[in-house]
Amino acid sequence: MKKKLSLFLIIAVLTIVAAACGPKESAENGGGSEGTKESETMTIKHQLGEAKVKKNPEKVVTFDFGTLETLDKLGVNVTGVPTENLPAFLDKYKDAENVGGLMEPDFEKINELQPDLIIISGRQQDSYDKFNEIAPTVFMGIDYNNYMDSFKENVTTLGEIFGKEAQAKEELAKIDDSIASLKEKTEGNDDKALITLTSGGKVTAFGPASRFGLIHDVFGIKPATDNLETDPIHGQNISFEFIAEQNPDILYVIDRDAAVGEGNNAKQVIENDLVKKTNAYKNDNIVYLDPGYWYLSGGGLISLAEMVKEAEEGIK
Repeated sequence: MKKKLSLFLIIAVLTIVAAACGPKESAENGGGSEGTKESETMTIKHQLGEAKVKKNPEKVVTFDFGTLETLDKLGVNVTGVPTENLPAFLDKYKDAENVGGLMEPDFEKINELQPDLIIISGRQQDSYDKFNEIAPTVFMGIDYNNYMDSFKENVTTLGEIFGKEAQAKEELAKIDDSIASLKEKTEGNDDKALITLTSGGKVTAFGPASRFGLIHDVFGIKPATDNLETDPIHGQNISFEFIAEQNPDILYVIDRDAAVGEGNNAKQVIENDLVKKTNAYKNDNIVYLDPGYWYLSGGGLISLAEMVKEAEEGIK
């Protein structure tokens, strides 16, 4: 009898221990739907390498404002951003964790936040290795030679990371529709445009395949000249005589000084006696583009939608 009782007690104890350990082992080994969800990862290939990113990361740091606005549109929370450089339309993030400047990241602060994912673009690419030591880092820049393809790839990837695939697809369809509507107007319009950036009293011009070249490449607005340098980032330094000689029908102007908080000076710089000789001035067709969309951000769901609208202002 005693032997039977002892055997019964041993079996009972083992059963209790097994029951207590079972769920823990299951969770540790990815068992159960919740464990699988938490451990699910995806490999993101990008221009600077590849990153293994867990699905639905909780702590996200982004230095790319195009990414920030896309995540905002998709309803995804962002932990850290370079708050000192925020464009006005993203002012709601001014109280987010400040992770330094666009050109001078605060690596100590970023490390302190222990993010699950860091997203960067061209201004931070030289520091990629430092970011990658802290957390999986993904480069999400825009290829100016293939603007829409790279834009759509970035949005689609963000949708996949955060489980927002359907919403991302829907937002991209809206962008496509707005561009198609604009192109219906530009296809029958022979007006030629010059895209300029003012900074410290000087002017640079940008043509196709440049950072602002989607006006020509994607929207279909004809360039006033094909004789610009191909530097996609910095454009070509030009004189006001050059503007007068090209005589654009549409003059697009981006004010860098306003973007970086050094005053709103574009109108005083551009509208001088030489520029007043152009068709653009005579026909009241100088379009001052929002530098928040065009210079600080760009390549996101919010800015691109607004860029289509602003470019359309030049089509009479």
